[in-house]
Amino acid sequence: MLGSLLVGALSLGSLIPTSVAAPLTVLGKRGSGSLLAVVPKASSCSGAPSAGECKTAGEAVPFINQSFQTYGITSPAEAAALVSIMAFESGDFKYNVNHFPGVPGQGTRNMQSPAFNLKYAQSIPALKEKLAAAGTDPKAILALLTADGALDFGSAAWFLTTQCSAPVREALMTGSMAGWKSYITECVQTTVTPERQAYWERAAKAMGVPGQ
Repeated sequence: MLGSLLVGALSLGSLIPTSVAAPLTVLGKRGSGSLLAVVPKASSCSGAPSAGECKTAGEAVPFINQSFQTYGITSPAEAAALVSIMAFESGDFKYNVNHFPGVPGQGTRNMQSPAFNLKYAQSIPALKEKLAAAGTDPKAILALLTADGALDFGSAAWFLTTQCSAPVREALMTGSMAGWKSYITECVQTTVTPERQAYWERAAKAMGVPGQ
């Protein structure tokens, strides 16, 4: 089960209480197999529709883990929400650029808008010089983010921790369906659909979110 695994020999079971301060590492040695329980179509990139964008579950695991460490994700419910939104928005990790309808500069694994990608890029000191060279070109800014797997998969955690209100995060941490729906509608500002909800339910169950 995805929620019971840590890199190394540690068990997530001791980290489930939301009061724990240490960031979660929810995908361990068998993490790619566990992630497939959430994203079953991410077992292979064979025949991927967009060359260079696809990542398998195994390739995604270390970047997702890193994002939780970087942004201090300590709640299993938040972690489940992040995995589910990335998997849903990227078409099972097949895309990191918006092709449908093709908004210039929209992308990363949670398909952020160009405006948020600019904010995200501005928050990363290592991109300062390259960002200056990119100017206001949304495609160039997106390319800076998607060129690095850690940044590509880090956008969802950045968005949650910097753009979502405290009440939304607190509700999400409860692991309730209402809390997740609030995150989707009030922070991500999109609609809840059966398809999107199915990803959340699989992720929440895999991570051992209470009540799932």
